[in-house]
Amino acid sequence: METTYLEQILRAVSEAARRPVIIALIIFLAFSLFSIGMLASEAWGERRQIRFQLSLLLEDLQKCSPHQLQAQIKTSALPARHRRLLLELSSHPSFDREMLESLADNLLEKEQNHYDRILSVTSLVARLAPMAGLLGTLIPLGPGIIALSAGDTQTLSRSMLTAFDTTTVGLISAAVCLIIGYIRRPWYDAYMSDLQTLADCVIDIIACKS
Repeated sequence: METTYLEQILRAVSEAARRPVIIALIIFLAFSLFSIGMLASEAWGERRQIRFQLSLLLEDLQKCSPHQLQAQIKTSALPARHRRLLLELSSHPSFDREMLESLADNLLEKEQNHYDRILSVTSLVARLAPMAGLLGTLIPLGPGIIALSAGDTQTLSRSMLTAFDTTTVGLISAAVCLIIGYIRRPWYDAYMSDLQTLADCVIDIIACKS
């Protein structure tokens, strides 16, 4: 009797999880489609606008006085986020080198956190979507097996169809987010490397020429 009661609890929990799992899968799929759009926008927008060679930009910056830095940064082809970071760093010509380096570290850390958050969300969906897909596969199998024993092929077919659909949606969402993360990571690593070099250049100009 106790075993039957516990099994009923498990069955109730499983049935209660059916709808949240399906909703989660729909959200994951919508997020993966949204991420494709954001990736395309980033590739054809921000990245396409980056028409500079780092060495040439560094040479242009080296020719500037501390008071000319901001004008040079504003007219550069850097992404808007990177221009804002360098403009913030160059807006303190009275700081000594130690203070500038501390400010640069703080600004670069915030920028790195921004990119890490973007990557972590897609990584999280890539991990959770297959789990939700597996749950969506297993949950309908209980009623399907019962229907099979009762000869109810219609209910069995519906349960199997739900199981296959949830697995497919979960795997598609995970694959899309995994690929997007794989594409974005080298982009962001290159961004941070360039920013570090440019920040060091700005610090040298302010500290040496002011």
